[in-house]
Amino acid sequence: MAEQAVRPSSSGSAAQPGSRRWRTVDIVVTAVLGVAFGVVFWAWGLLWAALDAPFSAFPPAQAVMYGVWLLPAVLAPLIVRKAGAGLFAELVAGIVSALLGSAWGTLTIVYGLLQGAAGELGYAAFGYRRYGWPQALLSALCAGLMAAVLDLVNYYPDWTAGWKTSYVALVALSTMVIAGAGAMALTRSLAASGALSAFASGRTRA
Repeated sequence: MAEQAVRPSSSGSAAQPGSRRWRTVDIVVTAVLGVAFGVVFWAWGLLWAALDAPFSAFPPAQAVMYGVWLLPAVLAPLIVRKAGAGLFAELVAGIVSALLGSAWGTLTIVYGLLQGAAGELGYAAFGYRRYGWPQALLSALCAGLMAAVLDLVNYYPDWTAGWKTSYVALVALSTMVIAGAGAMALTRSLAASGALSAFASGRTRA
């Protein structure tokens, strides 16, 4: 019985009992993730602007770069396994990006709030009890769709229906690959290194 009690779960996706309560380490790590990605967001915005010209013939194609902006919304819940972690991390990232001088100003904060909330749906759909591939990909898809809709309303309302459809599809694909699969890969790498030993994600296999 003792051996069974300490053996890691083979499924790696089920949350541990009592894990819904936030600990200090959960708050700190989620905040650190948000700040770190806020710097990444700011730098990625500079790269996005610098690459406008290569995509000028078909602007929606630039959406293949989009997934980076949704990574914290998917990654934070995979690591700390707490409801609201994705919203927290994505919002902090948006705030930091705006403070650093994002080209999109304070609207970046609104994006962080709404994208983070949308990303939560991927985990909320499973009662915040499972944190595996299906949840990460669904979280990424929801966050990506929210981001695409926000962009079409705020920046590209005059695009043709074809361009809008292409943009939504490419944002969703980019987000699922970069934010969804990317977050799973990062979580596995961090867990293998022992960096997540304080979390259930570091003691189970996804």
